[in-house]
Amino acid sequence: QTDEIDAVRSRKEILEQELANLEKEIAEKEELLNGQKTKSVSLQRDIEILKTKVGKSKLSIQSQNLIIEKLSKEITQKTGTIESLSEKIDKELDSLSQLIRKTDEIEANNIVHIILSSQSLSDFYSDLDSFSTLQESLKVQLDEVRTTKGKTEKEKELLKEKQEAEIDAKVKLEGEKRALEKNQKEQNVLLGISKDKEKEYQKVLAERQKVAAQIRSALFVLRDTTAIPFGNALEFANFASSKTGVRPALILAILQQESNMGANVGTCNRPQDPPEKSWKVIMPGPIDKAQGKSRRDDQSAFLRITGDIGISPDGTPLSCPWGKGWGGAMGPSQFIPTTWELFKARIANALGLTTPNPWEPKHAVMATAIYMMDLGAAAGGYTAERNAACRYYSGRVCDSKKPANSFYGDGVFAKAQNIQENMIDPLQGI
Repeated sequence: QTDEIDAVRSRKEILEQELANLEKEIAEKEELLNGQKTKSVSLQRDIEILKTKVGKSKLSIQSQNLIIEKLSKEITQKTGTIESLSEKIDKELDSLSQLIRKTDEIEANNIVHIILSSQSLSDFYSDLDSFSTLQESLKVQLDEVRTTKGKTEKEKELLKEKQEAEIDAKVKLEGEKRALEKNQKEQNVLLGISKDKEKEYQKVLAERQKVAAQIRSALFVLRDTTAIPFGNALEFANFASSKTGVRPALILAILQQESNMGANVGTCNRPQDPPEKSWKVIMPGPIDKAQGKSRRDDQSAFLRITGDIGISPDGTPLSCPWGKGWGGAMGPSQFIPTTWELFKARIANALGLTTPNPWEPKHAVMATAIYMMDLGAAAGGYTAERNAACRYYSGRVCDSKKPANSFYGDGVFAKAQNIQENMIDPLQGI
């Protein structure tokens, strides 16, 4: 057993050292890449950049494989620890049961019976001492069970963290593999162009710039407001990311998911909508709060928000109620009025203005980023980002409970992956 533990510890140390070396090499590649990007555009410069990208991707793949191997061993170790602790709890509970039975037997015989059955006074005191010792043993055994259970719960939490980290590493590994394949294809195209055929390279460059222009100008649809060019949306997301640490692609994915859901659900409070879709009906007000129908007074908050930004509350698009719930969520980020007021000062501070507007794209992007930061998305990785998305939608981490919420986290992560790989990455270095 000791030899096995030593072997695991030794392998872990080796993996950690290999990982540190790889991370150093990746950082060097990143520095080299940044230097290459500053050079004037040429065929040779682009070939060098792609070679560096390919090398970096290969190192990243090695790194993720090492992380997965290390985590896999740690998971096995934690699982074994939990099994041992569970066995210990079973034994302790068995001992506890025996002590309880003995205590019950003694308590079932009253003090008079003990006196009468004792041959002498010394026997009587001896019986009382035994009973006292038994009670003390019972207390000790209970404490041991509690301690072991506490250790088991802690080990289970650590195991869950390791399992989530392993999933994160596997998702990142798949992303690195896709990046490697893409960069190798581009590299092969450029290597196929001989140095004396600069015109062919100019065609490749022109096509790349054309695609980039199409991506930038493509309309990014936002809920309950006018669509904006993707280039603008990315600019807003990059700025919001600099303030919050949340990945730009994830911020845009949340807004895209909300936009898609808005198309399915429809909107309320538009000029052409009937009275039953008015803000006065779809969101809770002071009377609803007073009557206990809601904990919120969104109507008053909505009037303050629209008053501050100088627009009419009538005819301003709002989300419709879901099922038996309330509606009234505003703009691309879909904040309800009372929630917007909670974030208002932070949004204004981040943007350097006095009054943020829920229907203004740049303000909505910042609001989403701040909220996602609060929900843990800035930690990065599959688990943190997916759980933050689920909490944005339902207030819970992704789980299998009802009402369902995992579909939202999965949808957002898939959209973020698409935005990153097919919309943001092609713009790098153009």
